[in-house]
Amino acid sequence: MRARLLWHELLQAWGPAGVCSTCWCVMVTVMALISVCWLYIWLVIFNDRDDFNTLLFSLLHKHMNYFMVAMIIFALFASYCLLLLLFALVQVVLRENLDLHWIHKALICVGVVLIVAMIVVMTLKQPEEWHIVPLSLQYTAPFLQFGAVGALTLLSWLVFRTFNQVQEKSKFLIAASFLILSAFIYLSPLLIHSPCLIDIKELNLTKPDLWGHRGAPMLAPENTMMSFERSATECNVKVFETDVQLSKDRIPFLMHDHEGEFLKRTTNVTQKISYGNEVDMSTLKSLNAGKWFIENDPFQTVHLLTKSQRETADSQTIPELKDLLDLAKQHNISIIFDLYRPENCSKTNDTEDTVKEILDSGINHELIYWLPPQNREYVMKTSNFIQVYNNTKEMSAQNRAHLNVKYSDLPADEIR
Repeated sequence: MRARLLWHELLQAWGPAGVCSTCWCVMVTVMALISVCWLYIWLVIFNDRDDFNTLLFSLLHKHMNYFMVAMIIFALFASYCLLLLLFALVQVVLRENLDLHWIHKALICVGVVLIVAMIVVMTLKQPEEWHIVPLSLQYTAPFLQFGAVGALTLLSWLVFRTFNQVQEKSKFLIAASFLILSAFIYLSPLLIHSPCLIDIKELNLTKPDLWGHRGAPMLAPENTMMSFERSATECNVKVFETDVQLSKDRIPFLMHDHEGEFLKRTTNVTQKISYGNEVDMSTLKSLNAGKWFIENDPFQTVHLLTKSQRETADSQTIPELKDLLDLAKQHNISIIFDLYRPENCSKTNDTEDTVKEILDSGINHELIYWLPPQNREYVMKTSNFIQVYNNTKEMSAQNRAHLNVKYSDLPADEIR
């Protein structure tokens, strides 16, 4: 009852704005908050931008930095909503009607649809990204609290102005709401468990080793020998990370994409090839695996390459696993990889053939981090590879110490 009375008093205090104008004022406020929150979410999932770009490439079949395009759009929309909110506050102070042009109303509605659509897509296609948000708050919460205090201070004059304009019965509700919100913001640091607040003596300041994810994909086409060579000689990586599949003639080769039309993103393939086991190694070798990098410039780094480096990148082919093993032996660099195979070929001996290729290379077993979970017992019987697990339960059961999981899947305490 008191809230309804306050609503009517506010409508009268704000002049002839009317119900429609007031609703749009609330709408602008809500959209400003939502757009800023969504921009924050987009910023904290920046590390996974390549997954987003790959997802859209699979749908649109066109190379582009979709993530940055979306980032710019969301940043512009958030800025636009904040400017509208500022304008709405000025109108409230002047006790004038918030008469938005139909274009502004349309843009707000389009923004709502766009953000809702992105939330749905991320929930359905990449639900693991939501785990990053609470993790990020452990690092950004102190700074967000400072910003909230500043915003509360800037808006306090408007609250007090409204407080003086309403009747005595409604002043209690305004004062109580403002005090509760203020107390929450000012006392929120007591609820923050953040690594930013840890004593420096408790931190492990050892610099982590650098791993070459598909080599150095910003300096050369991913999963090519040029990429791995540059990661070894220029980035001083300690581990090569790659992806292995087997060809029709049972030769392990390097390629990340492993589902329908898996060669289309990073080669000049013309015919549809769904899986690696549908084509022999000689055909795979005939494909160009570097021209796409030069033509599409996925990381805007091609201009940093010299003329000879561009020519080298432009002529890259799909490498075999043994090529990478030889490079790893030469530089004493470890290798970790995923082993992909189509679901309709569950009876093939992909693990055995891959292990044989590694053993035949003569590489030191301690340089191989074995990640694929299939036929792990066979691998442990025939080699001394370092076993890496994708969950803590299995790792603990085997009394091992190597884990490969996404950073957002573990709590900060367990990571430390």
